[in-house]
Amino acid sequence: MPQGTLEVLLVAAKGLENTDFLFNMDPYVILKCRTQEQRSSVASGKGTEPEWNESFVFTVSDGASDLTLKIMDSDVGTDDDFVGEARIDLEPLFVEGSLPPTVYNVIKDQEYRGEIKVGLTFTPEERVERGYNREENYGGWRESS
Repeated sequence: MPQGTLEVLLVAAKGLENTDFLFNMDPYVILKCRTQEQRSSVASGKGTEPEWNESFVFTVSDGASDLTLKIMDSDVGTDDDFVGEARIDLEPLFVEGSLPPTVYNVIKDQEYRGEIKVGLTFTPEERVERGYNREENYGGWRESS
């Protein structure tokens, strides 16, 4: 399983279902990769067409196979509303190394609820070969040539 750094560029969303009836909604995104969770800023008053242009970095370790983007509507005084989510399979990214900003479907209750645009970059961790140094050491003293 690949290990390394996953950089997520959260660009924008469009066509989202408005969960606020009187006002424009204030969407934000919870990004989750295995046990790591990060949250975007709130796109105040941006409604169904929010833009973030924010970057997030995750450490990828064994077992990380997807990234979940959960879109929420920030509400004052009540619980935030769930707008929908997108799941991104990371396998193609591990092969390619980077994927340009791409549109993914936002789903809620197994129905299409808009789309979210995200760019991804994966930087593999350099594997250090565990072996012997070419330089010979004897009793703590380096042998000079």
